[in-house]
Amino acid sequence: MTFDLPGRFWRGNLHTHTNLSDGALSPAETAQVYRAAGYDFVAITDHFRPEYGYPVTDTRGLRSDGFTTLIGAELHAPRTEAGQAWHIVAVGLPLDFATPGENETGPELARRAREAGAFIGMAHPAASLLTAADAESLDAAHSVEVYNALSDRENRGDSWHLADVLLNRGHRLTTYAADDAHLQPKDPPPCRAWVHVRAETLAPDALLTALKAGHFYSSTGPELYAVRIEGERIVVRCSPATKILLSGGKPGAEFAQGIDLTEGSLPLAMFRGTHCRVTVEDAGGGRAWTNPIHLPR
Repeated sequence: MTFDLPGRFWRGNLHTHTNLSDGALSPAETAQVYRAAGYDFVAITDHFRPEYGYPVTDTRGLRSDGFTTLIGAELHAPRTEAGQAWHIVAVGLPLDFATPGENETGPELARRAREAGAFIGMAHPAASLLTAADAESLDAAHSVEVYNALSDRENRGDSWHLADVLLNRGHRLTTYAADDAHLQPKDPPPCRAWVHVRAETLAPDALLTALKAGHFYSSTGPELYAVRIEGERIVVRCSPATKILLSGGKPGAEFAQGIDLTEGSLPLAMFRGTHCRVTVEDAGGGRAWTNPIHLPR
């Protein structure tokens, strides 16, 4: 499992905007916000739209010892069931990624981005009112953005329901959390949701490989130190928490509750043959989530 792999966890944000699209700050200023907050990397994903000149923002010059960047964009093309353009996070794009074709659909654009080497995420599904049919058509996706801090202000930050529906239909997707930071004066504060990526180095290629392989977990506060299967139980070690929850592919859950919990052991029997995930919640309401763990019968 991810927590037993060589290397360490690197903290980063996968969905970020600058003034090259509709963000408030320059790429350099935006990167500095994350570096000052203790992040190890940030992906700048400006809106890949004609009104902004289809930017794939070049952040290579912002890399330094102890901090790096991933190059990407938020892609848009017609059309979801709700009638709007797709929002697709693509991290790891080449700088010369071609603009959308005249009749290119969102799923086609996502396939082209994946073929070009990108990690593909379904951006803020709840806020975009994505249906299961929409999501299944986005067959190039690696991951679902299950928590979006910006969308949370409209009470549509959590997209776990859609992720579980897709997983129960057999789609092998991972799940991530992100700020979707624009750093506008009226926006929520930045650095409210992130991923911890397990890799041996902070090199962009190593991070991208780990993301595609699902070697990460997501958080809005708590840290996960170990998650492993031991016989018929899952064992968790974490920063102080009030709840350690095991849920997933079937209704119901297993959980431990208390004050300053730092470990828990929960039975897996309920989820055999489907998938499960661990959620840890702390006293301040912060949560951390593992990726889905697929279990044999």
